[in-house]
Amino acid sequence: MPPDWAHSTKIEAIVWTIPCLIVGILAVMIWETTHSLDPYKPLDSKLPPVRVEVMALNWKWLFIYPDYGVASVNHLAIPAGTPINFTLTAESMMNSFFIPQLGTQIYAMAGMRTRLHLIADEQGTYDGLSSAFSGPGFSDMHFDVVATSPADFDKWVAQAKSSPLTLNAENYRSLEAPSIKNPAAVYANVDPGIFDSVVNRYMADRMPQTADAATSDICTAATPYPTAWNNN
Repeated sequence: MPPDWAHSTKIEAIVWTIPCLIVGILAVMIWETTHSLDPYKPLDSKLPPVRVEVMALNWKWLFIYPDYGVASVNHLAIPAGTPINFTLTAESMMNSFFIPQLGTQIYAMAGMRTRLHLIADEQGTYDGLSSAFSGPGFSDMHFDVVATSPADFDKWVAQAKSSPLTLNAENYRSLEAPSIKNPAAVYANVDPGIFDSVVNRYMADRMPQTADAATSDICTAATPYPTAWNNN
């Protein structure tokens, strides 16, 4: 005997409308929160950001302050309450730049340029580290993040500019050599273009002939890596 079918448009509407509304609300929430947490998105602030170029070396961190002409190894000085715009790359093996108390991690990869925007709301010293295994020196690849008042940060920059250490092409080639447990160091008179030359080392044959001497020296001395990493 055939079944006695029945249909209710009201019941169908309720059964399908409620889950569709839930899915739609969740989709909007996920879209908004995901884009609000985009590490590439600049932070809203009335203060101009401080630019820092981050280079993951084996096995240490190099921080270059292009607007001040100074650099530091395994020590990141920042002004509290000021957005910090990071641009990151790696000398060879991929690393992960991570300051747990300040926010998300971001990968630093050879031949590529990634970005991250963070801010320290309070003064203090925070732990920075690499959260991606990169070889025998990985466990000691730590750095201190010292967030100070803007005035104290300016004092640190002034002291850094008086450092006897300079970061030119020759000194960079020595610094990039693999080493473990490097003490913190500060460099003055940083050659411009060091960061870009490392990012573009795989594009050396396409670089314009007018490239500055420091860029040419670093690209010429760079050790080639597998072409599988040749991404930009």
